[in-house]
Amino acid sequence: MANPVLNDTIFKREAAMAQSGVMTVKGTMTKALLLLILVVAAGGYTWKMFYEAINPATITGWMWGGLIGGLVTAMIISFKPKTAPFLAPVYAAAEGLVLGAISAMYNDAFAQTAPNIVINAVLLTLLCAFVMLTVYRSGLIKVNGTFMKVLTISLITILVFYVGGMLLSLFGVDVSILYGNSPLSIGISCLIVGVAAFSLLADYNFIEQASAAGAPKQMEWYGAFGLMVTLVWLYLEILKLLGKINSRE
Repeated sequence: MANPVLNDTIFKREAAMAQSGVMTVKGTMTKALLLLILVVAAGGYTWKMFYEAINPATITGWMWGGLIGGLVTAMIISFKPKTAPFLAPVYAAAEGLVLGAISAMYNDAFAQTAPNIVINAVLLTLLCAFVMLTVYRSGLIKVNGTFMKVLTISLITILVFYVGGMLLSLFGVDVSILYGNSPLSIGISCLIVGVAAFSLLADYNFIEQASAAGAPKQMEWYGAFGLMVTLVWLYLEILKLLGKINSRE
């Protein structure tokens, strides 16, 4: 499976334990919208702090706090789906703090060369989500076993790429050719953005399949959480890609 958060085993296990109410696509999307609002609200808070603080560097504390908090809550939700109704909003708020801080830093860094870099990243993320939903609904791309295998291999490759890059940098190896603004680096970012976008197809499929299988109502929060994980990743990758492109100008 592509998104480790959304998997058939968890949905089947929770469905077997359901007591009342069933998961619906509409309910899941409504909850995903609520989580998105929380992300924006929390992001607005750290964005405002960045520009109002005497020392903008103080925002890093909020960013790391949100990063750690988001990681911890994501791990708990992944292993204990029943906690999603309570912890998914916490995850969204934590990620919002991170995205707000990072977005403010990018906006400040590219204030002269690309003043709309953040809004462009937001719009492109929403556009990708809409396009992929349209593609999924149309059946243009079938989310079958082959699709999932290719997507899973791509995600593992990206994970190895990031972990390997971090390890090499710790040993003093220059990895700027991969993380800088070279054509190769930009090309790699384009591929990663593409994988993140196609991951949305898998997320939509899992949500629809779980709803059809009669997963319990509480799993709407879990499905919304899984979708938000992908959207957060997609936004960060698009923002990074735009930063690389604009830094060459």
